[in-house]
Amino acid sequence: MTEPSAPAPQQQVFPPTLREVMVRPRWIAMLLLCLVVAGVFAWLGQWQLGRAIDTAPVAPSTTEHVEPIADVVKPGEYLDDRLVGQKVAVSGSWVPGDFIVVSSRFNDNVEGYWVTGQLRVADTAAPTSIAVAVGWTPDRAKADSVASALNASGGTADVTGRLISDEGPVTPPEARPYELTTMSPAALLGRWHHVKGLNVYRPYLTSEKPLGGLEAISSPAPSEHQGVNWLNLFYAAEWAVFAGFAFYLWYRLAKDAWEKEIEELEEAAAAGIPKSENPTESGPDGGGDPS
Repeated sequence: MTEPSAPAPQQQVFPPTLREVMVRPRWIAMLLLCLVVAGVFAWLGQWQLGRAIDTAPVAPSTTEHVEPIADVVKPGEYLDDRLVGQKVAVSGSWVPGDFIVVSSRFNDNVEGYWVTGQLRVADTAAPTSIAVAVGWTPDRAKADSVASALNASGGTADVTGRLISDEGPVTPPEARPYELTTMSPAALLGRWHHVKGLNVYRPYLTSEKPLGGLEAISSPAPSEHQGVNWLNLFYAAEWAVFAGFAFYLWYRLAKDAWEKEIEELEEAAAAGIPKSENPTESGPDGGGDPS
């Protein structure tokens, strides 16, 4: 009578290493996808970096050379940041009735008022105007008086001054609904006369020579242009972080899958269930036959 043979000892199963999991086809494919995403982020970062660093900034002295306004900015265009404070010359005629007082204007830290007018630019194909601040005073009564006198006179003018970007309209105080507190050609346009078909410069002009006995507007030369836009530089760094995060996400997902596989092997070993030596060939996750 033959004795029953002893069961064959189970072959020891060694769990995969993290490196072995990472080189599986699925994770290689995900790594390639992360490379594409990171490449897009890197390109966006390079583009932002190019916008952040101005390789040809305007020299400070450039703004002090008086240029014809037509050579600096066109009607309806935004003023380039590098040209804010540029001195320009323009000729035209004042539109009667369009001298308006703007409050909350400071001259050397003293609050006061500007008197502004609509200058209809000469020698243009279509009617074109620019808002001009013609002087400052700390006295509201004087500002109103000068505006009234200029509205009655009109006349032609050759104006030299600095171009400044539109400050944008704001809601006036409830107690003074018709008061202007910012220098905004868009807001002034709503109060000007004869504006049908009119082209308007977006920036405004601060005249070097005051009119009507007003004081000259304090408008110093702009500070030296640094050539660096810090906001765009921050965005460039942000895209670099995103690119790095794409690789971290791939690593984290692969590591989570590896840890889950190790946990399943340990649970199977504790339950006495044999597992294949090659996890890539067992179960749905490995692509083999689960039966």
